[in-house]
Amino acid sequence: MDRYMVISSDCHAGLPPEKYRDYLEPKYREAFDVALPIQIAATQEAARKFLVDEINEEWRSGREDLLSGAWDHDKRIEVLDNDGIAGEVIFPDGITEMNMPPFGAGLSLPTEEIVPELQWAGARAHNRWLAELCQMAPERRAGVAIIPILWDLDEAVKEARWAKVNGLKSVMLPVRWGKFAGYDHPKYDPFWAVCEELELVVNFHSGPAPMEDYGDGQGMVGIYISEVAWYLVRPLTFMLWGGVFERFPKLRVAITEGTAVWVPEYLKLLDFRYEDTPYSAKLGDYTSHMSLKPSEYFARNVLVGASCMPRREAEMRKEIGVENIAWGSDYPHPEGTWPETASAMRETFLDVPKEELTMMLGTNAAHWYGFETDKLAAVADRIGPKQADFE
Repeated sequence: MDRYMVISSDCHAGLPPEKYRDYLEPKYREAFDVALPIQIAATQEAARKFLVDEINEEWRSGREDLLSGAWDHDKRIEVLDNDGIAGEVIFPDGITEMNMPPFGAGLSLPTEEIVPELQWAGARAHNRWLAELCQMAPERRAGVAIIPILWDLDEAVKEARWAKVNGLKSVMLPVRWGKFAGYDHPKYDPFWAVCEELELVVNFHSGPAPMEDYGDGQGMVGIYISEVAWYLVRPLTFMLWGGVFERFPKLRVAITEGTAVWVPEYLKLLDFRYEDTPYSAKLGDYTSHMSLKPSEYFARNVLVGASCMPRREAEMRKEIGVENIAWGSDYPHPEGTWPETASAMRETFLDVPKEELTMMLGTNAAHWYGFETDKLAAVADRIGPKQADFE
């Protein structure tokens, strides 16, 4: 094959907000009718606050038809084919198309000012619809089920099993846990166990941060974008030190759309703290439950969904771990590579050795999310980027 098999580790999809009503259990539809205009107004306010409303409107102009691929199967296939993307991992959507799931069941999964039962209902509505979308092209799509795990662990386990039965490949958990126990706590072990058993990837996706701390001043956006990646990585820090990967050695975790430049220094810091040094002499035993260094667990158990990967990250690939990187397009977001994916890929990966590029563009994600590469290869033979374009 003279083309690369490309799998985007980060794409988004969601229904136009009013259409989630059909996927809700009937008993929640009256509450949905009340909440919908409030949700739309809050999403519009978020767009204004993050200084993206005018930019988003300008970027969408003339592209509305193809942006409907955020929910339309045929348009989505057209977009991915034109981008040379054979397979994709699909997260919920948000501000760009105003199409986040209802009742606070979107990427942030907040715990404040939320009715837990309703957030679960919104998550299940999205998961039902996403399962349908993925079944329209099951060889090309790995859906990510929304799991509001903090409210009810038994329900989380049940929803994970539902996701597996219905063809979804991954679960997305809240990045921030507020007043609840962090992910180092052994109370979550039944959930890690079922994800390991069913080979469901545990995903954390960038976006959540303590907006209540940032106010509405001139520096708000700068503060947010400086801190948001740190909050994304925080669950991993808790899981590493909590011994989760020691107890569940086959558990797979993906950290998505938070850059990859942090990885080398992060792992150096954690390994330094793991080792016996004069700095740790007074701290007592906090490592004997771990048989590996943090960096070794990372290499074995963690994938970085490197959305819109810049050249600098490609040049750092060996420090990050070539086997731990999966490129992503972030469609349909304006910060993503679409509709200039071909040129963006070339700028990032020019002259990267074929074996390494094959892994980062496709086979790492294929292995992590369980894509059937023989079926995807037939798609890639038709639409994938030519290997010669990167030489």
